[in-house]
Amino acid sequence: MSTANIAPAIRVGVLGFGGLGQAAAKVLAGKGEMSLVAIADQKGYAYAAEGLDFKDCIATYQSQGSVGYLEPIGNLTNNSIQDLIDSAPSVDGYFLALPNLPNDFIPSVARQFIKSGWRGVLVDAIKRTSAVEQLIAMKDELQAAGITYMTGCGATPGLLTAAAALAAQSYAEIHQVEITFGVGIANWEAYRATVREDIGHMPGYTVEAARAMTDAEVEALLDKTNGVLTLTNMEHADDVMLELAGIVGRDRVTVGGVVDTRNPKKPLSTNVKVTGRTFEGKTSTHTFTLGDETSMAANVCGPAFGYLKAGKQLYQRGIYGIFTAAEIMPQFVR
Repeated sequence: MSTANIAPAIRVGVLGFGGLGQAAAKVLAGKGEMSLVAIADQKGYAYAAEGLDFKDCIATYQSQGSVGYLEPIGNLTNNSIQDLIDSAPSVDGYFLALPNLPNDFIPSVARQFIKSGWRGVLVDAIKRTSAVEQLIAMKDELQAAGITYMTGCGATPGLLTAAAALAAQSYAEIHQVEITFGVGIANWEAYRATVREDIGHMPGYTVEAARAMTDAEVEALLDKTNGVLTLTNMEHADDVMLELAGIVGRDRVTVGGVVDTRNPKKPLSTNVKVTGRTFEGKTSTHTFTLGDETSMAANVCGPAFGYLKAGKQLYQRGIYGIFTAAEIMPQFVR
């Protein structure tokens, strides 16, 4: 078989190496079209143009607290993202598996890329409407910098937003988009940032308050709720993404769910319901339900890399700026 027409693997970096970042590394290990070459965490980074061994990276992070300890390719630094950008110009795209705490953190990371002169594809799995709005406001800056930025490309927003955009095509008018998610994790400490973000959506809490909570305070809250967080009317960017795509006003989009932090079994099935009126005047509802066996990590990382591949195709055509999961179809990564 000739290999002359096989494109080289897309060289991918992962920013953030908590539960989501480690899952992303495992997902990439099974992909021939992408190669994990760079990782940054809070205390350091690792870069290898020929590719990183995800098992070594995870083992080093879990035993020593940073991939910066990975010999001989790790580097310890308090400025890991900037130092990685400067040290690894050949990375084609980055998945920002970062907490959005504080609310302007991911937009601030995007500004680091703009200022550095790096060009390529960035993808995030951001949640909050206000954070996505900050990124949308940077559209012209990203375009001028030669960066193709794919935002809101996880599960929700992301996979379910895209499903809603597709389901909407049956209708002349959309009445309601309702996203309900169930997440089960065996141990909240594996997804500390994600759980804190969820707490920030609860009544009586803010992003800042959740970020300031100690691990002991989080555990005390979880003890009160038997490990279960019930979330309603969340500030989730599915609303602004569907509005920007011209599908439905944000006031008709609701997102909520249940997170069980002590049981890997989902407390309920994740789904999106799109209700609308057909051209014949009939009201109907499409429901798209995710299989319970798919984990949060599978439903976030898979779409993120699918959108990174789609972003790479846009980038190669000279199309820069910012795009959402409701505008572009993800490309399956083999």
